[in-house]
Amino acid sequence: MTHDLIIIGAGPAGMAAALAASKLGLKTAVLDEQSRPGGQIYRNVGDVAPQAGRLLGPDYLHGRPLAARFLDAGVDRHLATMVWDIAQDLTVSAMAGGRGFQLRAPQLIAATGAMERASPLPGWTLPGVLNAGAAQIALKSSGSIPSGRIVLAGCGPLLLLVACQLLAAGANIAAIVETAPAANRWAALREMAGALFAPKLLAKGLAMIRQIRRARVPWFAEATDVEIEGDERAAALRFIAAGEQKRIAADIVLLHHGVVPNTQISRLLRVEHAWVEAQQAWKPQLNGFGETELSGFRIAGDGGGIAGALAAEASGELAAIGAAHALGRVSSKERDRLAKTPRRVLQSQLRIRPFLDALYRPPDWITAPSGGTIICRCEEVSAQEISRMVELGCLGPNQTKFFSRCGMGPCQGRICGLSVTGILTRELSTTPATVGAYRIRSPLKPVPLATIGNIALEKEQVRR
Repeated sequence: MTHDLIIIGAGPAGMAAALAASKLGLKTAVLDEQSRPGGQIYRNVGDVAPQAGRLLGPDYLHGRPLAARFLDAGVDRHLATMVWDIAQDLTVSAMAGGRGFQLRAPQLIAATGAMERASPLPGWTLPGVLNAGAAQIALKSSGSIPSGRIVLAGCGPLLLLVACQLLAAGANIAAIVETAPAANRWAALREMAGALFAPKLLAKGLAMIRQIRRARVPWFAEATDVEIEGDERAAALRFIAAGEQKRIAADIVLLHHGVVPNTQISRLLRVEHAWVEAQQAWKPQLNGFGETELSGFRIAGDGGGIAGALAAEASGELAAIGAAHALGRVSSKERDRLAKTPRRVLQSQLRIRPFLDALYRPPDWITAPSGGTIICRCEEVSAQEISRMVELGCLGPNQTKFFSRCGMGPCQGRICGLSVTGILTRELSTTPATVGAYRIRSPLKPVPLATIGNIALEKEQVRR
């Protein structure tokens, strides 16, 4: 063993877990692909320019003291490090600066967060089309914004947040095109009672809407038949709204249809997942301290279910407390005492989730596309080709992968996985739980063969 606890990810969940673990006396290692802590939500928060920080707002700057405390904590940090394999005994294989190495601990917390849901629609592979989160990353990393006319299309709180941040930065927002179906509003009304217990979050949403209205940005709701026009790059967004065909000229199209848990590591370790209908995504099954059915393997943050940054911090702290108890560092009584505050924070943050999940549920034509729309960008496999796999007898994503190469590219099915499950569910007239998901294998991301070879060589030298 090299450590008591290994944490993968230095976002809000990973940093909070590391701080709690350090306080409880655990020898802890944290690995993250970025060169600075913060994850996606707090990316570059410790070094962001003052003007960009003001544009990104207080929710973003909340991560600054957290990142500072993390950097001062006595943890073994491996930043700019890519994890490419985790064994069943929780041995972590990683690469930094072209060098491969391994760490091992009896407790491991995956705090890898969420990913933006893919938005497969006609023209989404054109240059000039990005996820809304990509524009936010550019603002956080370098204070830059897209030039030209920008159209934002999709649904979800992040779509409105990015629109507000870009407006504040002086970007030219040509239109916002919301794709959430009308039925979502009625479903959200049924969840309104719970949302009223989160007045601050509701107030933030209303403030964003007022900011966009004051800027007089054209705003279209319940859009359907959305497609991006363009030859060599995006030129316009076409759609139907209020029964009329619309066309908005655009130089940049930002797409967003919510975020989903990043389950690559939990799939690799073969732990149980459940389909969450409300979020149209898979969620690993966890106990109250983030532990999966694989002893010692825990998940914290949005990777265990979408709930936001503050909830991620609380779940990271709970996972670290659970790890300390499993290692015999705290008693059951002390564990439960320490868990009271983060559990209360977590529960308060979860109150608004049913409302948001219902209001921003993505339309069926996004979760289960059809026709010639490209689904697998790596291998250029279309929706109709995936539908054809059912005619050949494919009953799940893995068979479909063998027949079509969909999911065999460098992204390892991260982008296309949910769409493939959705299409097969529709074509087979069954449920996502029956269809299943891709079987994830090592390496999680492309890695040079020399890196793998070096680790094997070092192991052989140790044995000798």
